[in-house]
Amino acid sequence: MGKTMKKLSENILDKLSIDFLRNQVLKNAYGNDDTVIAKLDPRVLIAWYLFFGLVPWFAGDVVFLAGCFLLVVVTTILARVAGLVMFLFLVGVFSQTGYLFVVSLFFGGNAETIIPLLVLTLKVATVSLASITVFSGLDPDRLSNGLMWFGCPERLSFSISYAYRILPMLMEEFQNVLLSYRLRGKAPESSSFMGKIKYLIYQIQVIMHSFYPLMLNTAKRSRTTVEALEMKGYRYAATNKEVKKMKLSSLKVTYDDMLFLAISFLWMAVVAVVMSYR
Repeated sequence: MGKTMKKLSENILDKLSIDFLRNQVLKNAYGNDDTVIAKLDPRVLIAWYLFFGLVPWFAGDVVFLAGCFLLVVVTTILARVAGLVMFLFLVGVFSQTGYLFVVSLFFGGNAETIIPLLVLTLKVATVSLASITVFSGLDPDRLSNGLMWFGCPERLSFSISYAYRILPMLMEEFQNVLLSYRLRGKAPESSSFMGKIKYLIYQIQVIMHSFYPLMLNTAKRSRTTVEALEMKGYRYAATNKEVKKMKLSSLKVTYDDMLFLAISFLWMAVVAVVMSYR
């Protein structure tokens, strides 16, 4: 048993590398173009998200929140979210709500404490999974076009799109900074289990030290990008109605979009009927 746990711990530590984290982040941002969710119209996804991202905060019924949660779990599965994102989601939900139940038990809480904490957990989990579903299924251009169609300022929608597009450049610059630190430093031995722990701590320290040069180098590259956009007439395109109309012409609500909304509406109607017969 002890050897099995040790081997499992070593396998986990082996996978916690910078390359693994980078691949997971890029996969979640750019590797889901062939999913069911990614094929939907961005306007439909944004409208769907406005419901499941806002309504749960104003609801207090466990059945309603459980119904919303089950639906967004299915959509998250369909979006094929990266494993790292789901792991961070589980850690985030427990860090926000799960520990409250453990603390309440130490201070005289009982089984009645479960219901209020369950309501809070379902709210946080539903909104988080809805966000993961939508932003995993939208590439930068489609997200920007969807926001622009709803009347968001063009600069705001472009800024969000640019934040997506700069992600690969940011990860590449981050990798270069880490390599420069590794060339100038000596990493601890990682042959034993304790050595792997020390190596993980060393990696975290290097990441912390890399933050300032990463931001500085990225700012330099961003300035070059902005100058290139200005030379291509970005300011004129941002205010020209013909350019906006041409950019939004690719948006089209299809049968799959209507089916997605119909299934979501039908499911919530069933949840409402169950609530009325309780």
